[in-house]
Amino acid sequence: MNKINPKKLLNSKWTAVKPVNKEKHFIIVAVEYDGNASVLECVIEAVISKRQRSFEWRDLNDKAVWLSGWT
Repeated sequence: MNKINPKKLLNSKWTAVKPVNKEKHFIIVAVEYDGNASVLECVIEAVISKRQRSFEWRDLNDKAVWLSGWT
């Protein structure tokens, strides 16, 4: 399990274990918080294509899907 601090999500780098559309490396480009510093929305961007999508940040905890950093 990846340890993730919601306050440090912005600009964090991630590697997809199984790339889709040749997109392997990603960066968190936007995070929206509520009044209690809980994450409401997270936007992840593929480094190579710049394609963005909303993303459930808790999915990053699964090491079978995501690795912290760019490997």
